[in-house]
Amino acid sequence: MQHSTRIRLIEPADAAVIAAHRVRDAEAFRRWEAAQPEAFFTPEGQEERIEGLLAGHKAGTVWPGVVLADDQVVGQVTVGGILPQPHLRRASVGYWVATTVQGRGHAGRAVGLVLRLMEEELGLHRAEAATDLENLASQHVLRRNGFSPYGVSHSSIVLDGSWRDALLWERILGD
Repeated sequence: MQHSTRIRLIEPADAAVIAAHRVRDAEAFRRWEAAQPEAFFTPEGQEERIEGLLAGHKAGTVWPGVVLADDQVVGQVTVGGILPQPHLRRASVGYWVATTVQGRGHAGRAVGLVLRLMEEELGLHRAEAATDLENLASQHVLRRNGFSPYGVSHSSIVLDGSWRDALLWERILGD
């Protein structure tokens, strides 16, 4: 069965459902994401984080979105580090979807939608992303959306208590 996938700008009202996903999926995501303070897993902590993201959106440095599956919030997709200057016009893409909906194509479709938004609405030329070397599912999502690996950032992030390398990805928008 094909599920509909949409993205929209995140809202403070999304805090409780995002917190619920993050509490349930904390163990599943632990090996792929940096450690977070306890408040991150609470609706109040998520609301504070969302307010910060929306301040960044207002400043033009981030486009923070939610992934909707059949109109339910099931994840996030974020365009961060936006560099809109004419000689740069690039940003990075990050995303996650809840374990309860993984394997149904939502992450891939959300990344495709955010790439279109980056080109058409944000006027960007280049999309970048990074994955853990072992995160094959995320690498598959990026490959399906036209990204190519271009290098390794050694010892770039602490994940699950140890420094890890990241595989760097790029896609020229409009290609």
